[in-house]
Amino acid sequence: MDQFNFFEKRALIRVDFNVPLNETFEIEDDTRIRASLPTINKVLDRGGSVVLMSHLGRPTNGYEERFSLKHVQNHLSKLLQRDIEFAEDCIGDQTITIVQALLPGEVLLLENLRFHPEETEGDKNFSKELAQLGDVYINDAFGTSHRAHASTSIITQFFPENKLLGTLLQSEIDNIDSIMQNARHPFTAILGGAKVAGKVEIIKQLINKIDNLIIGGGMAFTFIRAKGGNVGDSLVDDSLIELAIELIELADAKNVHLHLPIDSIIADDFSNDATIKNVKIDEIPDGWMGLDIGPETQILFADVIRSSKSILWNGPMGVFEMSNFEAGTKRIAQAIADATTAGSFSLVGGGDSVAAINKLGLADRMSYVSTGGGALLEYIEGKELPGIKAISG
Repeated sequence: MDQFNFFEKRALIRVDFNVPLNETFEIEDDTRIRASLPTINKVLDRGGSVVLMSHLGRPTNGYEERFSLKHVQNHLSKLLQRDIEFAEDCIGDQTITIVQALLPGEVLLLENLRFHPEETEGDKNFSKELAQLGDVYINDAFGTSHRAHASTSIITQFFPENKLLGTLLQSEIDNIDSIMQNARHPFTAILGGAKVAGKVEIIKQLINKIDNLIIGGGMAFTFIRAKGGNVGDSLVDDSLIELAIELIELADAKNVHLHLPIDSIIADDFSNDATIKNVKIDEIPDGWMGLDIGPETQILFADVIRSSKSILWNGPMGVFEMSNFEAGTKRIAQAIADATTAGSFSLVGGGDSVAAINKLGLADRMSYVSTGGGALLEYIEGKELPGIKAISG
C-alpha cells in the first residue's frame, strides 16, 4: 500500500464489518470497524475514493433486515468524520451508477455481500461484477481470509496488477509471524473455549514452539476425563478422549508443561441463577457441570502467565458472559495485561477472547489484538489462507 498511487483511483476494499448488533441494531463491539480505519484513511489521504464491501452474519435467504450493513453506516461515518454513502445492493446498475459518481475523498458502503449466495460459493461471475466497482482491490479482512469466497480470493483474478494487502491484514501477518517465529521464552499458549475439535491441529503446531500450554474452558473437561477424572455433566467430546491422551503424551515428550485446571466453579444448571460451588475438577458430581476455572486454578495459571515472555491467548476460561462464571477469564486477562506491562509480548485472538478483554477494558494493555478467529487458528496451523495467497502468491 505504501508504494501505490491512489490519486483519483477508486479503491475497492474488502473489510470485515461482521460486528455484533443488539436487538435494536446498535453495534456492541466496533473493534473490527476501528481496525479498518488506517487502510481507509490511507486511500482517502492520498486522493482516492473508497468502496467498502463486507458481510454481516450468516443470512440464508437473501435480504434480512437484521443483517443489513446500513446499521453500520452512521457509526462508520462518526469514526471517519465524514459522510458515508450507502448502496442498497453490492452489485447491479444502480450500484455502478453510485460508484461512478464517487469523487476523491468520498466513501461508499455496499450492502451485505452474503445476501447473494454466490459470495460464499466463490462464484466467478459475481466476483467479476464486484470487480467493476474499483480500480484497485485491497483485502483488509483478515477474519475472512481463510475462506475462498468471491470477495476475498476469486476477485483478485480481475486485478492482476492492482491488488494489495491492507494495513490491518499486513499487521496481522507480521504480528502472528513475530510470535510464531521469533518468540522470546518462556512462551505460553492459553487455549480455552468450548470445543477441543477445532484446537487439535493448533496444539500439534504449537507444541514444537512453546514452553507452557494452559488449557481451560469447556475443552479442559475432555482432557480431565482422559486422565480418568469425574466431570459430571460438563462438556466432553467422547470421540476425542484418545486424542486428548495422545496430546498429553506429546506435551510430555516435548517437555512442554501442560497446565490443566485443578478446581472448577460448578453449577446445577446452565444459568447465572443456578446453585454454584467450587470443587476439585476431577470430582464433579453427576447433575453438575463446570462453567469456570476455580480460584486455585486462577492463581496457578496467572503465575505461569506472569512469568512468560511471549503469550498467545485464544478462548475464554469459562462462560464469561454470565457474571457468576467470568472470574477465571477476568483473572487470566488481567495476568496477561500485567505481563505485557512488564515487557512481555501478548497476542490475543478469537471472538470470545477479544470480547472478554473489551468487556474488561484491557484491550489497550495487550501487545496485539487479532481480528481473526478461525483465520488466526488456520494461519498458526501453517495453512495457506486463500485471501492472502491470492494477493501475495
